[in-house]
Parts: sequence; structure tokens; C-alpha cells
Amino acid sequence: MTAPSSPALTLLFDGACPLCVREVNFLRSRDRIGSLAFVDIDALDYAPAEYQDISYADAMGRIHAITASGQVLLDVAVFREAYRLIGLGWLYAPTQWPLVSGLVDRVYALWASRRLQLTRRPDLASLCAQRERCRLPISTR
Repeated sequence: MTAPSSPALTLLFDGACPLCVREVNFLRSRDRIGSLAFVDIDALDYAPAEYQDISYADAMGRIHAITASGQVLLDVAVFREAYRLIGLGWLYAPTQWPLVSGLVDRVYALWASRRLQLTRRPDLASLCAQRERCRLPISTR
């Protein structure tokens, strides 16, 4: 198979988060045809305007991805699509089941709200205080 001309999914990830980097490395290793692209939102050159205006603060608060058609995916839907694209969609298929989806969404929301603390990082307000790009208000996507 040949690589697609543009990735089917672009994941925005926190390159300073050890667990996030581990997940990205796993996805990269399984992406045999270049379906996925990865953008480190913690990099100083992260430019929200190039990624559907997803601010640094919003992207740090929960995982985002952008499909080739420009649709923004959030939370567990990002993993569901990424794993589908690398041929492991069956791992996340149960997250769509009615009795499981609500629980998985709540668990992810809890993880996202505590991710910085659990990985021994400064809180989002502290990270934003260090960056000019956080002066924009946090949206309620």
C-alpha cells in the first residue's frame, strides 16, 4: 500500500506528557501507511490557526484530532478513530456500546481533568501563565 497524500487523522498531543508520548509512539509504530499525523501542542511553534483554531489551553485540557475533511474529534472518539486507522479498531469498538460509552466518557473526562497532576506537571493555569498563546479565553468545545 502507498501512503495517503495527507493524513486521515491529525492528533494533537502534549509532547511533555510521558503517557501521551508513549501512546503516540505506539500509534506511530503501528501506522504502516501514514494515516496518522501528530502535532505537539507543547512545542513553542504550535500555531492554533493551522489546526482549526484549537487553542493551547483547549488542547491541553482534552485530546483533539482533526480528520482529513476538517472535522474535529474529541476525547475517546480520537482514540476510536486512530485505532481504527491502524487496524486495531476492535479494541475501541466497545466504547460505542450504549452501556459502556457513558462510563468510558466519564472515566476519560476524569483522566483529562487530572492528567497534568497525575503526570507531575504544573496545572494548566501555571502552564498558560508561562505562554503568550494562552491569553485567549478557553472555549467550551
